[in-house]
Amino acid sequence: MKILIVNTSERTGGAAVAANRLMKALNNYGVKAKMLVRDKETDTLTVAELPKSPMKRWHFLWERLVVFCRLHFSRQHLFEIDIANAGTDITNLREFQEADIIHLHWINQGMLSLDNINKILRSDKAVVWTMHDIWPATAICHYTRGCGYFKSGCHQCQLLPGGGSQDDLSTSIWNQKQRMLSEHNISFVACSKWLEGEAKKSALLKDQHICSIPNPIDTHIYHPQNKQEARQRLSLPTDKQIILFVSQRVTDDRKGMAYFTAATKQLVETCPNLNAAVAILGGHSEDVASQLALPAIPLGYVNDEKRIVAIYNAADVFVLPSLEDNLPNTLMEAMACGVPCVGFKVGGIPEMIDHQQNGYVARFRDADDLAAGMGWVLNNENYQELSAQALHKVNTCYSQRSVASRYIEVYNQALAFKHYRI
Repeated sequence: MKILIVNTSERTGGAAVAANRLMKALNNYGVKAKMLVRDKETDTLTVAELPKSPMKRWHFLWERLVVFCRLHFSRQHLFEIDIANAGTDITNLREFQEADIIHLHWINQGMLSLDNINKILRSDKAVVWTMHDIWPATAICHYTRGCGYFKSGCHQCQLLPGGGSQDDLSTSIWNQKQRMLSEHNISFVACSKWLEGEAKKSALLKDQHICSIPNPIDTHIYHPQNKQEARQRLSLPTDKQIILFVSQRVTDDRKGMAYFTAATKQLVETCPNLNAAVAILGGHSEDVASQLALPAIPLGYVNDEKRIVAIYNAADVFVLPSLEDNLPNTLMEAMACGVPCVGFKVGGIPEMIDHQQNGYVARFRDADDLAAGMGWVLNNENYQELSAQALHKVNTCYSQRSVASRYIEVYNQALAFKHYRI
């Protein structure tokens, strides 16, 4: 069985990280898997790049330009909307023709257009599509922000100026997707049970097969290390408890920095003897460090995996106050390093953190409860047991073997259904 995993980027972004890990997991367990990407960042032989062409950049720019115009030339929401109006036809590529399964992941921002996807579906290939967010089940958004129109038909999109209209951009893209999906079958895989449930509510996917399989993680890379040695290597305080906050862009409202800021203030007030510091990993970390009530150490954006593993191991607690999230890789990575985690009860986070067993699940948008969770972990007499339970959860649910075997079942079912249809 030969699998072609299709993703916009090789390494940048959570979906790219997850797709890359899945490719490695499949290859480790006897399935021939390759990636096809627009943005190749390493010399890995199992990752192929779209053919060199100035059109690759133009596809991205053209989509952004159209969206920009529809936003009345406002940058607000510019990268929260994808309309897939431009992309590359991959069906003539050798990697496509050699594959038995075409496995789509995050293919936005000029990688594949809806027409390209439709051509893939018209081929003789079985298609699996892993959902890293809700976009395949909606018209133009990656996160619904509480909007329920995708359950019947997208219109009056809140991301468009004035809240959109009955017949706006979201309506036209919805109709294109609906025509495409009504004629073809895809095996959709959500990365969390929460996203699976949301996808099953979508009128777009009502006749499609949908299941959930978590992302895998390589526990040979992400594993516990000596905490004091990790801190010394990173020049982090060895005499304080370390609270870690991680995001690709920490100023993204969806990642909940405002709630984290309020929670640190509350934590200081309720635990006046707390001897702690906050390490912030991610883009623009310097911009928010001064807002925190605890001493803050901005680590900036780091892409060296060994350094990232050391940062996780240096922490006593990992906090992710996301307001919308699927199955965050960062939570999985922290837990694989034996670090108890704290997050809101939203999305797939409660599936990962078992409340007061390997971390703390705080009430949604409740900064006081988020602070209580941080304090509960930091002052827990059974901290080592919390750490052991975090490791157990990762080894049980997110190991390469577990995830690869579940995907192989999906591939076999997709092939069998494709042959039955033919």
